[in-house]
Amino acid sequence: MTLARVLFTVVALFVALGATAEEAPIRLEPSSVVADAGDGISVRLKLSRAVPYRLSLLDGPPRVVIDLDGVDHRSLNEIELDQSEHVLSLRTGRVQKGWSRLVLDLDGPYTLTEAGETVLDDGATIVIGLSVASVEEFRAAVVRGRDAVAATSATGADIANSPQKSRQTGDKPLVVMIDPGHGGIDPGAEAGGLVEAAVILDFAIELAAHLRAAGMVVDMTRAEDDFVPLETRVSLARSAGADVFLSLHADTISEGVANGATIYTLSDAASDSASARLAEAHDRADLLAGVDLAGQDDLLASVLMDLSRQETAPRSDRLAERLADAIAAAGIRMHRHPIQKAGFSVLKAPDIPSVLIEVGFLSSKADRARITDPLWRRALQEAIGKALQVWAVEDAAEARLLRQ
Repeated sequence: MTLARVLFTVVALFVALGATAEEAPIRLEPSSVVADAGDGISVRLKLSRAVPYRLSLLDGPPRVVIDLDGVDHRSLNEIELDQSEHVLSLRTGRVQKGWSRLVLDLDGPYTLTEAGETVLDDGATIVIGLSVASVEEFRAAVVRGRDAVAATSATGADIANSPQKSRQTGDKPLVVMIDPGHGGIDPGAEAGGLVEAAVILDFAIELAAHLRAAGMVVDMTRAEDDFVPLETRVSLARSAGADVFLSLHADTISEGVANGATIYTLSDAASDSASARLAEAHDRADLLAGVDLAGQDDLLASVLMDLSRQETAPRSDRLAERLADAIAAAGIRMHRHPIQKAGFSVLKAPDIPSVLIEVGFLSSKADRARITDPLWRRALQEAIGKALQVWAVEDAAEARLLRQ
């Protein structure tokens, strides 16, 4: 196989041993290793069965992303894989149902020289070889892979340029997309024994049940411990025909003291430096999880321009106000500045009113106590439900006036 024929972003080998969904999860064996091979890197992944896999080379920083279908992601953490001086760090985790991911941060540009899977009676071995390359060679390899993906999948530009969703007018149930932040390979904030991705998923599932009981149609960007890229979360909301998008988080603030619920709307100018750092951290999480962010600035700029031309931004602002009013009326502690703005990529749908709700900050001991209190969570979920109902009536009335 010549280098020109290697598909850098998708290398898929079909299951050779007739595995079924009912079989035990496939595990990584202890003989697996990521090691130096001269100036290059050798990756040998010994598995209990053959699996389809995907391989990507990404830039900024240089890294290799390996996705494995059907492999128990927990087994990836049980082995000291990284024995290479050329691999600066190695992260593992779940990225979607049934798939696990390894991300290798490299000390410079490399190109792929080998990629294959050998099937034996006792399992299978995936072998990946990387050799040192010039910056130009590496970038060319990344671009070839990116072009292959663009040819077979929807891009962010498709989302931004697709037909705009019509406004809700109150004649149908409100469609709400709940977005539990982080997940899978990206656990989010951790403090006091709590992990943001898990805590927020529990809260989101409870909130979804409450909103459905109130007559709303609810979907979720993730319902398990899966990693979902930011752009995909927006795409899922648009595919579901969502009338409103609620992104839920419970971050940490490394500087200063922050506690209480906070609501964010989109702006290219953040309310303060802490808000700007939070937005940057969310985008950085996508990068660290192996998502290719190249070209996103142009896309996001176009979406921001769309927002300025439409009515979505003021609708999002009104939603934030109704949420703050309802949460305060319920006697729930809020941040001293309850409504703030920042450039969160997940809020950049051009036609769906979107807000990001920090239910609290895991860096605050008081907030951690509240977040783990079922009665407090229920009170906040009820407040969110009431806010959505009030907002939906006002928003529908405005939509009907605009049609006249």
